Amino acid sequence: MDVTKLDIKDRADVFKLVSTFYDKIKTDDVLGPFFNTIITDWPAHLDHLTTFWESSLFLKTKYYGNPIEVHVNVDEKTDNRISEKHFGIWLNFWVQTVDELFEGEIANNAKQRARKMGTFLYLNIFQARQNKG
Repeated sequence: MDVTKLDIKDRADVFKLVSTFYDKIKTDDVLGPFFNTIITDWPAHLDHLTTFWESSLFLKTKYYGNPIEVHVNVDEKTDNRISEKHFGIWLNFWVQTVDELFEGEIANNAKQRARKMGTFLYLNIFQARQNKG
């Protein structure tokens, strides 16, 4: 049976994407230990990330937070072990999850924004390490 996928259209869809994605992350052998050690309140984290992605994709919700600072702090707390490999795995899970659940312009935008964000965050983590040394 061929199921037609719809595009991401609202916060409920964004929450479905974010929560399905993090279900994969939490059980991954490489990424799970990072996330499961740092995140102590998964419901709050999922809500926060849903707001982030809703803001990013629909430009109507205001997101309050500093993703660069958060990721630099996580890198410091994990002895600077975050590498481009981690961002590659993260991105592969994200794209896979988007493709499993949705298709359309906003779904494609979600994948493109994740690619740019992963690169941007990793470059900032690397820069923060250089500035400390």
